[in-house]
Amino acid sequence: MSVRIYNTLVRRVVPLETRQPDRVLMYTCGPTVHNYQHIGNFRTFMWMDFIRRYLQYRGFEVTYVMNYTDIEDKIIDRANIEGISTEAVTTKYSAAFDADMESLGIRRADIVSRATQHIEEMVQAIEGLIDRGVAYEAEGDVWFAVDSFPGYGKLSGRSLDEMRAGERIEPQASKRSPLDFALWKSAKEGEPSWPSPWGPGRPGWHIECSVMSTKYLGMPIDIHGGGADLTFPHHENEIAQAEALAGTEPFVTQWMHCGLVQMEATKMSKSLGNVVLVRDLLESYSPDVIRYWVLMGSYRIQSTFSTPVMTDAAQSYDRWARFLASATHSLDGQLPQLDELRRPVGQERFGDDAGAPFVERFVAAMDDDFNSAAAFATVHDLVSEGNKTMERMSDGGSEQREKLWQLLESFLEVTSILGFRFKSSNVSSELIAGLVEYVLELRDRARAESAFDRADAIRSRLEEIGVLVEDTPAGSRWHLKVGEA
Repeated sequence: MSVRIYNTLVRRVVPLETRQPDRVLMYTCGPTVHNYQHIGNFRTFMWMDFIRRYLQYRGFEVTYVMNYTDIEDKIIDRANIEGISTEAVTTKYSAAFDADMESLGIRRADIVSRATQHIEEMVQAIEGLIDRGVAYEAEGDVWFAVDSFPGYGKLSGRSLDEMRAGERIEPQASKRSPLDFALWKSAKEGEPSWPSPWGPGRPGWHIECSVMSTKYLGMPIDIHGGGADLTFPHHENEIAQAEALAGTEPFVTQWMHCGLVQMEATKMSKSLGNVVLVRDLLESYSPDVIRYWVLMGSYRIQSTFSTPVMTDAAQSYDRWARFLASATHSLDGQLPQLDELRRPVGQERFGDDAGAPFVERFVAAMDDDFNSAAAFATVHDLVSEGNKTMERMSDGGSEQREKLWQLLESFLEVTSILGFRFKSSNVSSELIAGLVEYVLELRDRARAESAFDRADAIRSRLEEIGVLVEDTPAGSRWHLKVGEA
């Protein structure tokens, strides 16, 4: 088997190619830290972190870089609105972003690069582009001359004629062409600025990612990710800058773009005012339910956010959590201890136990452009088989214990790769059993006192929370409710 990825540049699924054997160099465009981030932003960050996790599982050493844009027009606008400095804005919202990332279980990138810490390198890159004749200075601004780069438009599939026909940018006196984009912006009164050969100013947004990604990863970068809305113009401009400066191609081998999130029929965006902030969403749903919703469909599709969709995700996730709790109880509180989670490409050993076919299906789905829909279906099938196994155990089939153990081990393996933390399973089996036994003692006491309505109410309440009680000649027995198979 091999990992295959849809490459936006060639518009098809291709085998993963890496510059170095068994190592992946990966970059994602991170947040502009000017406000709290919404779930549409975090869908991309969670997916790219999951792809990183999966590639590590498949035996790759991954170096993952993400940038923080901490100088940009939106940051200046926010500083003016809040009456604070741009530095205070970026400090405040960087901390908020980091906290949301941690809450969602998204691991920090190996290298987090901030634009303001790389101004000198950006100035040098812009000088190099001028020297190569693909950029020009005018009235303190520096522009990239789009006409001078023959490959412009190859990522988005747009020709220059199409871009000119649809151009809506107001022309500026200093620009030779409306399509040219800013590499350096001359300072305006009250705005932060840095020295440069063209006078004080600040870098354009696009040059930031080109410079920071190549500084830490070189060229070509194996995987460059981001939201689908960054394909044009941001990523198109990144390509033009990096390849024109280096004089070689490609800048990136595989381009990956995550689908956007929409509210009903409208894209979620701050400009439309229809965003759902992560910190607000966490008041209603657990991080794992949010993770389930984010990962349950292909990263490339446009995802819909709505209360019914989130309710479905919560119910589906709860089925997994109930299986884990029930299986743990059935195994007397014992859980398989997983070794290092790695199944390197070409070295798969799935074995012949009860869980092996499910892990093999999961890996085959994920190798195929991270087909999480098929992967999640596999986990649900595994849970169904586990539930059937527990039903046979409750009928006295003790020979099913080993099978359940194997299924649970595989369940923990695949859900760990998916990044689920199952907070509900942190309560020990011994504590759960002790509480249930105590409640059953209260029920037995009620029955002894002929308070049958109270006894029935206790039994009904236990069933509502997933504990089934069976009255036998030897006394009351109980087990956790098994999800529907």
